[in-house]
Amino acid sequence: MTTQATGTVDEAVRARPSTALRPYVAWYSGYRQRGLAPAVHRGLPSPYLTFILTLDEPLVIAGHPDPAQPPGSYPTLLGGLHTSPALITHEGAQSGVQIAVHPLAARALFGLPAGELAGIDVPAEEVLGRLGPQLQERIRAAEGWAERFAALDGALLRAARPSGRVPPEVGWAWRALRRSGGALPVAELARETGWSARHLQERFRRETGLTPKAAARVIRFDRARHLLATGAPPPRLAELAVSCGYFDQAHLAREFRALAGAAPSAWLAAEGPEEGKFRNVQGGAARAAAEWEA
Repeated sequence: MTTQATGTVDEAVRARPSTALRPYVAWYSGYRQRGLAPAVHRGLPSPYLTFILTLDEPLVIAGHPDPAQPPGSYPTLLGGLHTSPALITHEGAQSGVQIAVHPLAARALFGLPAGELAGIDVPAEEVLGRLGPQLQERIRAAEGWAERFAALDGALLRAARPSGRVPPEVGWAWRALRRSGGALPVAELARETGWSARHLQERFRRETGLTPKAAARVIRFDRARHLLATGAPPPRLAELAVSCGYFDQAHLAREFRALAGAAPSAWLAAEGPEEGKFRNVQGGAARAAAEWEA
């Protein structure tokens, strides 16, 4: 935490959930900022569902991944996997907890497949009912980040329904893509599952919200942008492209523009770790989370 005499507050805490909750949640990210200049942030595609409970002011979405969805403010938010950035703004203050939910856990935690949330953002209570506001009330009443995270551990574990599992073939294909960094071709995934490529694509999209090919793009991009943001100094783009499975630097740049809405260097300059403008919603300064395992 950084609190200056000017009244500026900058808190950012990341923690893993309790062991029992890790099949569902990868990490918690708590953030509280005050006294900053107004800013705009890109909420980038990632391999996790976005679940946010605000503490004080609502989350303001100026542009959703689906451009047909109108801007709005959200005291709580649940968003599916997507392949274009969201635009989030604040007027100098923001606070809350982001919960990174594995898409294959959507049935168990939310009672629906992640595919039903693909590319959209909704108030959490539209899916969770009273549980969304109850979770928000608990973290607002808690004192400190550790107590907030512990409250979420208990409440989410009680809400989980482990019987809400996805087809094992889809689970295997998702984990294989994650382990490979998005490098496995769809034909190989289909062959290993015993399904046709078309059937795998349909079932995979129903459960995750993305086709296997789109998921591979997001996984590669997520790795690349984390390495770009956390490198000291940042890696050369040509080397980054090779290490993340792109054909060349031009391929990396095209994918960055498509998925982030900006070239790699422009995104890093605007939202890299030295800026610290945003602490939530897949912020650029965040470290890569541990990969989820079933």
